[in-house]
Formats: sequence, C-alpha cells, structure tokens
Amino acid sequence: MKFLPLLLANLKRKKIRTMLTVGSFVVAFFLFGLLGAIRYGFRQGIDVAGADRLVVIGRTSIIQPLPLPYLDRIKRVPGVKDVAHSTWFGGVYQDPKNFFAQFAIVPDDWLRMYPEFKVEPAQWKAFLDDRQGCVIGAKLATRFGWKIGDKIPLKVPGYFGGGSWDFYVRALYHGTRSNDDETQFWMRHDYLYERAPAFWKGIVGWYIVRVADPDQSLAVARAIDAEFANSASESRTQTESAFAASMVKQMGNIEFLITAIGAVVFFTLLLVTGNTMAIAVRERTNELATLKAIGFTSKFVLGLVLAESLLVALIGGTVGLWLARFITQQDLTSGLILLYLPISALVVGLVIALVTGLLAGLIPAVNAMRLNVATALRRL
Repeated sequence: MKFLPLLLANLKRKKIRTMLTVGSFVVAFFLFGLLGAIRYGFRQGIDVAGADRLVVIGRTSIIQPLPLPYLDRIKRVPGVKDVAHSTWFGGVYQDPKNFFAQFAIVPDDWLRMYPEFKVEPAQWKAFLDDRQGCVIGAKLATRFGWKIGDKIPLKVPGYFGGGSWDFYVRALYHGTRSNDDETQFWMRHDYLYERAPAFWKGIVGWYIVRVADPDQSLAVARAIDAEFANSASESRTQTESAFAASMVKQMGNIEFLITAIGAVVFFTLLLVTGNTMAIAVRERTNELATLKAIGFTSKFVLGLVLAESLLVALIGGTVGLWLARFITQQDLTSGLILLYLPISALVVGLVIALVTGLLAGLIPAVNAMRLNVATALRRL
C-alpha cells in the first residue's frame, strides 16, 4: 500500500489517456455483461428445467395438439409418477408487442408439477373459485402494473374463435429460485373448453410428465412414444432441458454468435491496452531507470507496471459489469427474453478483466524490468 501514491501518480500523468483506457474496459465489459445476460436468458429454460420432468409434444411439432385421453394412457406407462397438460393460448393484451407466455392449465395438476412456483393459499383458492380467474407471475405483474382484482382483457386468436375474453387477476406466483420464470400467465383449462370452438374439446397442447427415477427418463420417454406409435397423433417425448434447448436452437446458434463477438471485442481490447501501456512505459523510460539506479529492484519495476495495467482493468471491468447488471434488470425485451446475469457471471467477468489487464501489461512490464540503467540514463 505504501507504493499506491506512486502508482496513482503514474496513472494521473496522462489523465485523458487513462480515462480512455478505462473507458475501453467499461464498454467491453458492459458488452460482456449484456451478451452474458442474453445467453443466460436464452438458456434459462435449460438451466431451470427439472431433471425428473419430460415434455410430450406432437411428433411433427409443438403446434400439433394431442388427444386428452392420452393423459390416462401416459399415467399407466411404467416409471411415470405424475402427469399434467397445458395449452398455449396466445392472446394479445392491447398490442401484439406486449408478448408474454399464456398457458391454459388444470390448476392443481400444474402446481403439483412445478413445486418451484409458490402461490399464497388464499389467492390460489380465489383462482379455483373463479372460472375467469388467472394467475400471473410477479415480474409480469410489475411489467404491466397489474394487481389482485384487476381485469385483463385479451384479444383471442382466431383458432380459439376470436373476439375478446376478460380475465381477473386472482393470484400472483413467485419462483423459489432467482432465475425462475415469473413472466407467465395461467388461465383455467375448463374455461378454455367452455369458450373455445367445439373442435378444441378433447385436445391439449402438450403433456408434462414427472418420472419416478430421473435416471430412467430416457427409457420412460421411449416407452411413452412407443405407446402412441402408428396412431393418428404420434408423440415426441424429451427431457425438459432437451425440449428447452431445442426451442433455443430454432433461433440459431446464439452461443456461437455471442462467443465470437466477445472474442473479437476482447482481442481488440487486449491490443489497445497493450499498446497504451507500451507507450506509457516508453515515455517513462528515464524515470524507471532512475528508480532502478537508486535501488529499486527489477521485480519492483515489473510489478509497478503490471499493477497499473491491472488497476485500470479492475476499475473499468467493475464499472462495465455493474452497468450491465443494472441495465439487464430492466425489461429491455418487453418480456420476450428474461435477461438474467448471475453473480457467477460477474465473477467470471472480473477474472477475465484481470487476465486481460495482466496480458496487456506483461510485455511492457518485462521490457521495463530488462531496462538497462546506463543506456536509459544517457538520454537525460
């Protein structure tokens, strides 16, 4: 700590250059945090997927409905512990841009299948007592300013008959984990059957299956698909994580794009910072030689230059990551992607910042350490 004033004095020597270098780290690590939040947002369904849950959809695609009688047949498959079903609703609130997931569910089956979602008992009872009731996630409520008792009119898609249906907020649900999805809207499946065209009666969107032994998930999945093989509505069963991953892949190789962009940014940052540190050392050749001449060791000079580079990286990286953390807590995507930047990603970001600072300052620091005192002082 006694050498900190010397370190700070060196950084203040060219204030504009130091600020620009710190700014480069801020921008780079803000981008790192933003890309990381997008990556985690796309992977959220994969990361929170239950190890003991399977998703059963139509063999062709998820938009192919499945018969309701499949419920009892799935229950009889060996290894199946519980079954629930859901149907995508797809209503519009005021404007199509106000996208959020809407599911028609059988209430008790759904809550039993997803114990990570918690609802106050009194609110849940109110939902059960009202066929037009709905349950909304805490983040969805915050997004639109909804509260218990509010009426939510939704424009109904044509495949459910069109028009407008009114729902009443009877309960809020909360996730027990920091990255649980709290942006969903749940309506009662019996109300959907009541209002939808007759051809919807007897079909559902997909099934969710809980297996007794997660190690047997693939075997149970094969058994379920075999049960409906060669039928009019064949099924495709996947683990919940595999299903979530397949949905992400439909949007392209997001992780590759994020990694490629991040690599280019950090390589550029490394070159810029390395060049800046090299110029700074070259300008202070005489001073560094003087330090060595009055008794400071070569290792001290090495450490001094590296410390400057690391301090710049730490300050810039911390500010950039903090900004990214703050920005990603806002609803930037209008509910389309739930941006999420975990603490682990911030720690990784700080480590990368320090490594970048170390690498950028290493060559200039080694050159300073090897500086020949007599040769350098001749320039005085």
